[in-house]
Amino acid sequence: MRMILFMTTALAVIGLAVWAYQENYRTQNAISETERLQGEIGEARARLAVLRAEWAYLNRPERLRDLAQINYDSLQLLPLRPDQFGKIDQVAFPPRDTLIDLDDAVDVSSAGDRP
Repeated sequence: MRMILFMTTALAVIGLAVWAYQENYRTQNAISETERLQGEIGEARARLAVLRAEWAYLNRPERLRDLAQINYDSLQLLPLRPDQFGKIDQVAFPPRDTLIDLDDAVDVSSAGDRP
């Protein structure tokens, strides 16, 4: 009876050792994959910073003004001036009686709760 107990204990220890060995390698693979992804994220952020800087450089007001002047014949673009914008009291809103009346609205938020 003692021999069976020793054999069972030895097999359990061997089984746990194999399991721990496999988990160790899975953990190491997960850590290396995470480090690789973190590196890719860092590279992507660096590329994004460069692209944002290029976008800011290309959208400089003086450059856009020069491009508008160069391409005036084909685009007919004019520079923006403050007097080209309207005021809020100049906006024509629809009359109050033509607005949609929501007093008899149907509540559909609980439509998905029905069996």
